[in-house]
Amino acid sequence: MTKVELIRVKKDDDGIRIDRWFKRHYADITFGRISKAFRKGEIRLDGKKCKGNEHISAGQEIRVPPLSDGLKNDTPIFHRVVEMDPQLIAEVRSWVLYKDEHMIVINKPAGLPSQGGTGIKKHLDGLLDALKYDRFDKPRLVHRLDKDTSGVLLLGRSANDASKLAKCFQSREADKRYWALVVGVPVPQTGRIHMNMDKVVTPHGEKMVKMKEGGKKSLTDYSVVERAAMKCAWVALKPHTGRTHQLRLHMAEIGHPIVGDGKYGSTEAYLTGGISRNLHLHAREITIPHPDGGLFTATAPLPPHMAESWDMLDFDLKGYRDPYGDQE
Repeated sequence: MTKVELIRVKKDDDGIRIDRWFKRHYADITFGRISKAFRKGEIRLDGKKCKGNEHISAGQEIRVPPLSDGLKNDTPIFHRVVEMDPQLIAEVRSWVLYKDEHMIVINKPAGLPSQGGTGIKKHLDGLLDALKYDRFDKPRLVHRLDKDTSGVLLLGRSANDASKLAKCFQSREADKRYWALVVGVPVPQTGRIHMNMDKVVTPHGEKMVKMKEGGKKSLTDYSVVERAAMKCAWVALKPHTGRTHQLRLHMAEIGHPIVGDGKYGSTEAYLTGGISRNLHLHAREITIPHPDGGLFTATAPLPPHMAESWDMLDFDLKGYRDPYGDQE
């Protein structure tokens, strides 16, 4: 980036603001340097001066001035090559359930955070370079799953694809199914949980709690699929909202915490008899409008610790029928 570049706007960037285009493609340049380039007229759109809030269209030409004096580190994003261990790449690619030109669907392992944070070194977002395949850019997260929740997770292969898929989650067009093993057997065995919930800070960290007033509305349908006497039950969950820890809080609040969920179920969330102490919550299936049209469904097999529990409890996986299959 020591010389002027003329870059044609691609279809994936059609309709976004030009300052967002720079944030997307020149993430290693400081905001101050980009702002200065706009003020001085160094950045041009089809040869004309422009402001950062102007929207761009596919086919337009952006003049990008030398920006090396605004680098956050030594290598601009357009030229960065991320080196990854071949074994790690193979591991990440083994999670892939489906891939086409618009999306990649993976079965996220339990215990892997979706994104980084304080003290988190290994996370899914930091591994996505392994899923570039023939593309220059890595895929983008469309939604997230909790660290200890396994299952179906969608990635957009371009910024435009990710935006379209994310909007389906925001508009609740994404139809999700989770499987959980819960302590005891809910009565009634089919029901709907309405709850206002919000985040609070406790001596043990942040936690979601039920609110009598205020908070955010949350809604989950649940249905018992099978039970092991009165000890525990396999429950199918259909969330209509996507609050943090929604399913975990909902099941704990009706007296049937998810097995392994010490955060919301305390010591009552752990079973004896060889059942794993890991969280038994799995994003089993998602049905979502595909960017090319029509509905797309992805299903993820159970993680090892849950598959072992299902086998130990003699639950009938092959005979499973979605209790919400006939609902609109």
